[in-house]
Amino acid sequence: MSSNTASPTMDGIPASPAVPETISTRRLIAFLIMVFGMFMSILDIQIVSASLSDIQAGLSASSSEVSWVQTAYLIAEVIAIPLSGFLSRALGTRLLFAISAAGFTAASFMCGLTSTIEQMILWRAVQGFLGAGMIPTVFASAYTIFPRSKMPMVTPIIGLVATLAPTVGPTVGGYITDVMSWHWLFFINIVPGIGITIGVWMLVDFDKPNFKLLEKFDWWGLASMAGFLGALEYVLEEGPQYDWFQDPSVFWMGIVCAFSAVVFFWRVLRVKEPIVDIRAFTDRNFALGSMFSFCVGIGLYGLTYIYPRYLAEVRGYSALMIGETMFVSGIAMFATAPLVGKLMTKVDLRYLIAAGLIIFAIGSWQMTWITRDYDFYELLWPQVFRGVGMMLAMVPVNNIALGTLPPDRLKNASGLFNLTRNLGGAVGLAIINTVLDHRTDLHISRLHDRVTWGNAMAVETLNMLTQKFQGAGNASLMAMKQLSQIVHRQAVVMSFGDAFFMLTCFYLVLSTLVFFVRKPNVMGPPPDAH
Repeated sequence: MSSNTASPTMDGIPASPAVPETISTRRLIAFLIMVFGMFMSILDIQIVSASLSDIQAGLSASSSEVSWVQTAYLIAEVIAIPLSGFLSRALGTRLLFAISAAGFTAASFMCGLTSTIEQMILWRAVQGFLGAGMIPTVFASAYTIFPRSKMPMVTPIIGLVATLAPTVGPTVGGYITDVMSWHWLFFINIVPGIGITIGVWMLVDFDKPNFKLLEKFDWWGLASMAGFLGALEYVLEEGPQYDWFQDPSVFWMGIVCAFSAVVFFWRVLRVKEPIVDIRAFTDRNFALGSMFSFCVGIGLYGLTYIYPRYLAEVRGYSALMIGETMFVSGIAMFATAPLVGKLMTKVDLRYLIAAGLIIFAIGSWQMTWITRDYDFYELLWPQVFRGVGMMLAMVPVNNIALGTLPPDRLKNASGLFNLTRNLGGAVGLAIINTVLDHRTDLHISRLHDRVTWGNAMAVETLNMLTQKFQGAGNASLMAMKQLSQIVHRQAVVMSFGDAFFMLTCFYLVLSTLVFFVRKPNVMGPPPDAH
């Protein structure tokens, strides 16, 4: 790689130094292996979520215990992602990625062998912590080793992987569990993981390690960051189901989060080698790109959660049927990726992001009319719009945030950028769960006020149900119970419509904020310095 001095962009933001216009086959293969490792790491969270009930039955766990299979992974991952910037500079891309891939693979093997819920939670935390290093390392490497002329090809691949993996997770997880067993959700990582580890160790030569940085490792910074982000993730995961700070554990974790946040920000602003350099946010494009990444993460993970929940609770679908229904979004993303790459060279990136957010909002708007009869064909176009909109928004956001940073800041910034997307997902899930719970209660109350003896349709329905259960016991009681279930199901469906309406409004407003971003100059060769 060339070491030419970086030139400023027209915004005054340093651009990456000039790199050769061609890239060796060795490096291209190495990068593609890393991309596959990132796909495997991101996929793992959703592939398991589709089969939690099977894991719960297999490990004889309670519903509250099995939720920690996901929570442990998420907490560990959210701590490790920003840490990866420092470790990548200290260990180098090759060693860090190989350790991450090998550790993720070993932890996957142990997850598949577990016989108790406690063992599963432990190894899921290890899996999340070690696997997280692969994600930001790929982003940083892409903007370091590829010439700018190749960015329209490279960035859609990264964006596709980052968005496609969570989307197809339920499909893959449902299929594996249905055909084999939940153990293979983890065993399936072993062979690819070994191949990725060997391939990265043999082929990656992007940079050199700086082991002296390890002597300056800020352990207090790590402890405060773990307390801050880990407690925050816990509050966001557990808060909605326990009425937030009414629950003692959520309340005390909120205290830990606030205290640790104060210590963390004091440390990173005071020490010479902070564990995370938050000064990257002083770069306006990076700060705004991270904000949009946070907001896009709300929709990416929020809809990946809300669709399967509707299909399971209202339609009664199995994990495999949910995956087959949701696969449409993945196809739409895959088909849109090449188009986004071409458009990035011809269209202002801000227009692409705005268009993506509006298309995403249209898909959510179509779902505000949801009924209990919505099936594959009713969900088809909303999911197409979701997939297309997500790709149009996500890929340019990556470029705006990371495409103008100098190489020496990319590793740290990539960790922060990926953290914002994951935190956006956590915040989105917390908000969606809260909206669903509260609006369901509200709609139940309103429907109960309408389903009375003075309502002719309610009386007719009750009489019909009573006749249906004649000869099967207490027909009147069974009919009342059935009518109550119908009312509850309708309230749940109406709450889903409210959640989709909230997302529609959010993304429409967000699309107008795009134009507060300065016109980025991140494509094509950087202009000559004056």
